Amino acid sequence: MNKRDESLFDICVVGGGMVGSAMALGLGQLGFSVALIEPNKPEPFVATQPPDMRVSAISLASEKLLLKLGAWQHLQSMRLCAYQKLSVWEQDSCRTDFDSNEINQSHLGHIVENRMVQLALHQSIAQQANIQCFWQAKVLTVKSAEISTLTLADQQIIQSKVLIAADGGNSMIRASLNIGSQGWQYKQQALGINIKTHSPQQNITWQQFTSKGPVAFLPLYEGYAALVWYQSPAYISLLKGLSKAQLKEQIVKHFPAQLVDFEVLQVASFPLTRMHANQYYKGNTVLIGDAAHTINPLAGQGVNLGFKDVQALLAAIQQGMTQWGTEQVLEQAKLGPCLQQYERSRRRDNLLTMSAMDLLYSSFSNDHLPLSLIRNFALKVANHAGPIKRQAIKYAIGL
Repeated sequence: MNKRDESLFDICVVGGGMVGSAMALGLGQLGFSVALIEPNKPEPFVATQPPDMRVSAISLASEKLLLKLGAWQHLQSMRLCAYQKLSVWEQDSCRTDFDSNEINQSHLGHIVENRMVQLALHQSIAQQANIQCFWQAKVLTVKSAEISTLTLADQQIIQSKVLIAADGGNSMIRASLNIGSQGWQYKQQALGINIKTHSPQQNITWQQFTSKGPVAFLPLYEGYAALVWYQSPAYISLLKGLSKAQLKEQIVKHFPAQLVDFEVLQVASFPLTRMHANQYYKGNTVLIGDAAHTINPLAGQGVNLGFKDVQALLAAIQQGMTQWGTEQVLEQAKLGPCLQQYERSRRRDNLLTMSAMDLLYSSFSNDHLPLSLIRNFALKVANHAGPIKRQAIKYAIGL
């Protein structure tokens, strides 16, 4: 942990994951003094390490943000996988295929391990003298007033004019402010399976819907890939108890023929939760990323929504800086309008995306025949929708 004599910062960001780190970096580049508190510093990158279990589909919009922040260049020196195609189907004869060529782009996005994104951001943060990182540090108590006061586990005191919560779906900061939320835990879980394929590197990510839940393929680097299998908690538990050979038999049995030959490396299960905070800010404290909203990972939009939060909050603060100045914008009376602008710009979009994912999830996760006919017809029509299809691609990847 790094220490400094002055405990008062302009802004304190709690949570050094992908979204929190991007937030801290952007604010530091605007000239603010920033404290970044993270209890679990990621392990350094070693090229021989196997792929991590947690990966994200980074959209073109998120890529542009990371490039602007100066982190994308560091990420490229580690490992990532671009994909040019995306396919969605239930019945193979009724599918929607997206291709980056349709919108004159070289790719639709990248599949990247979460830790790689963190490390790339942390490399850029290390180059900012006005960002102070408190690694392996846990926040014990929070007192919010005109100045927020945080007590760490080692009894160090951190004070800040503005407090940003990026500490995940079970946000301690959100709870300490008594900000309520709405949502639920889905009946299914997701089983993540890392595999090594026996085929050349693929440039497509795909998802097939079944009555029991979707199955998906995410290409990684050098022939590695990640599979995602939605199932009931009981069935997930059963699958996790199988040997690698037995699990492969079940995967081959339940996944589509598009899946190439492979070997199983490791597995992990993840709960599926929807949560939306009733408000995105209170006083001088603001929620971003999973602290404000968690979403069904069906279309891989979770971290991309978080990065959109970062962009919106940075834009609101920059506008305030232009109007009032760098120091004055953090005053309570002037900060309020900035946070109102942030909440207005993000709450509706986040809710719309969350609801769309739930509609897609509930519409496909059943074997109701009339509904099956309708949804497969819709997928087939969507594949030939021309301008509408191209606009849908652009919206999904943030263009």
